[in-house]
Amino acid sequence: MTELKRILHVDDDTDIRDIAMLSLQNVGSFEVLQCASGQEALDKAADFDPQLFLFDVMMPGMSGDELWAAFRKVPALSEVPVIFMTAKVERHYVAELMDNGALAVLEKPFDPITLAEEISRIWNDRAR
Repeated sequence: MTELKRILHVDDDTDIRDIAMLSLQNVGSFEVLQCASGQEALDKAADFDPQLFLFDVMMPGMSGDELWAAFRKVPALSEVPVIFMTAKVERHYVAELMDNGALAVLEKPFDPITLAEEISRIWNDRAR
């Protein structure tokens, strides 16, 4: 199993990006590329070569699931798994994201102390 090192995190909320960065880099020791929009992520992702996408669901311009659909059309990134983050945790909506192949859907607000550990657990569990 490959160790998780590089995460592409996309969220339009600056505060969420800042808190997630502190958690993922300082607690999880991940290399993280953060983007404020789907278009920015599409422009920068190939050079970063992420192993995991961490996307907010509700963003202006392009939602997280629309962004993931766009990445699935990019041959070099089409197999990168995704974890979604959302404040909209209605059961049917979460089920739809999971049915479409998401590794997990995390609720916002998240705990910055446990975020990196939770993502590592999800990453490691995917191979089982």
